This record gives sequence, C-alpha cells and structure tokens, in this order.
Amino acid sequence: MRLPLITNIQKYSIHDGRGIRTTVFFKGCPLACRWCHNPETQSFEKELLFYKERCVGCGLCGKECRNYAIEVKDGKAVTQRERCSACGDCMDSCIRNARQLCGRTYPLSELGEELLKDRAFYETSGGGVTLSGGEPLAQAPDYVEALMRTLARRGISVNVDTCGAVPFEAMERMLPYTDTFLYDLKIMNEKKHKEYTGRENRQILKNLQQLSRKGARTWIRIPVIGGVNDQASEMEEIAGFLKENAVQVEQINLIPYHNTGSGKYLQLDRKYEGEAFTVPSKGRMLDLQQLIQQRNIAPVFIGG
Repeated sequence: MRLPLITNIQKYSIHDGRGIRTTVFFKGCPLACRWCHNPETQSFEKELLFYKERCVGCGLCGKECRNYAIEVKDGKAVTQRERCSACGDCMDSCIRNARQLCGRTYPLSELGEELLKDRAFYETSGGGVTLSGGEPLAQAPDYVEALMRTLARRGISVNVDTCGAVPFEAMERMLPYTDTFLYDLKIMNEKKHKEYTGRENRQILKNLQQLSRKGARTWIRIPVIGGVNDQASEMEEIAGFLKENAVQVEQINLIPYHNTGSGKYLQLDRKYEGEAFTVPSKGRMLDLQQLIQQRNIAPVFIGG
C-alpha cells in the first residue's frame, strides 16, 4: 500500500467541524491558490524548509549535501532548489535547526493509533478526525479509505476538507465513511477561478452537485479574499448556485482572508503572490453574511 506524505497532525482543532478534532494535513493539492496559507501542502513531494533567521552561515550543511546544492552567500546558507533532492542529509549537521524536511509517511497502524489517543476528547465534545491538506482525496486512495474505515468502525466521526478538484470517484469511494464534507467554493467565474487557483472550477461545481444527489452532508466554506471575491456580485453568484444545486448544505462558513501563512513562502524560497489581497472589514463580512442568509439556503457563519 502506497503511503502518502503528511505534513502535520494538529491536535485540539476546533475549526474543522463539530467538537474537538484532530486534523491530519496531507501533502499535495491539485490547486495552487494564490492566498494559500499552507503552501507547504501544495506539492506532492517532500520539500526542504529553510528558516533563514536561524542560520549562522557556518557552512556545515553544505559539506553534508550529496548534491552540492548548498553554498554560503552573505553569511547565509543558500540552497539551489533545482539540485535539492530533499534527502535530509543537511539537517543533522545544522546546529541551529534552520533546515527541516516537510512531509513524512506514517504506517497506517501508527497513524490510526495516534488519532485514537484523543478518543476521549472526541466523545465528550462530539468531535472526531478531519482529513485536510493539501487535498486528502488526491492521495493514496487505498490508504485513505483504510484509515477512514478504521476510524468509522470505532465510532469516530471523520470529516473530509476538500477543494473538490478531484475525480468524483474519489469522493464516492470515501462517502460511506465520511460524516461531513467541508467543501470549498471560491469563485464562480471559470476564467477568474483559473487565474487565482491554477485550475478551472467546472469539476468542482459538478462534484458538489453529485454529492448533493448522493445525500452527502456538506458544509460550504468560502474564503473571502479582499480584492478577489469579496464583492456582493461574487457572493450572489455562489449563493445562487447553492440555492439551485446543493440541497444538502447544512451550513455555510465565510472565512475572512488572512496572511499569517505568508512567511512559509520564504521558507520554501517562493514568492508570496498575495500582497495585493486585503482583509475584508467586519462590516463587509456582515453584509455578505446577510446577503447569503436572504437566500434561505442554510445557516451562515463568519469564521471556521
């Protein structure tokens, strides 16, 4: 069974479904949203994270690099990413812990055991486990299904946080074990969606329609990005689509944009493309909430 890469197991999560949850972040996503606050989960491969502020420029990491990808410039160790194989050799010699690998595998039994440790919290709060990422439905399907089946058989609620940009067969396969799909909707205009996420949204919308026909419980999560989709016209389009198609929507969450993940791009030696985005004001968020509520689709909340 192929093992997917996992970047983080977040305990005591209260924003990924009902109750107290443990969220598993899988590495790899078919989208590349410009505002993504978890850019380390976009690639399906292991990656090196470099914390420049910790580096003292000793050069020991370069001596360990089998690919000769590291050299010291201006007092800092610089990695030529095209040569880096993310082998991790440089980490052991770094005296300041400035170099870390992002993405590791867990044998299925080990991950299941780790998630079961918090069972008491799930039971007392009505929580459970949420699979997130990245995109959990774009990973090793046999592994993900086996994990979900193990948890479901033990009476643990499993949510799937999805961008929807996967073949519907992947959703249908996990449907028997899924309590709630936390389904992202971002932009209705196909061209604009591709501009800001890297892919068209036709599959995303069709998958949501099919989930609804299957009777799946869904929470719609709309990231509200100032300067991108925070206009009333954008939200009216989304609300109109939901009213007509997503009859099983249980609630809608409007999630204000934040740039707290922008520093991660530096650690990956990538440019953050969200400098022009703004945080919607509280008044704007309330206006958008009211606009969608008027459609009588489902309760609308601000935040996760």
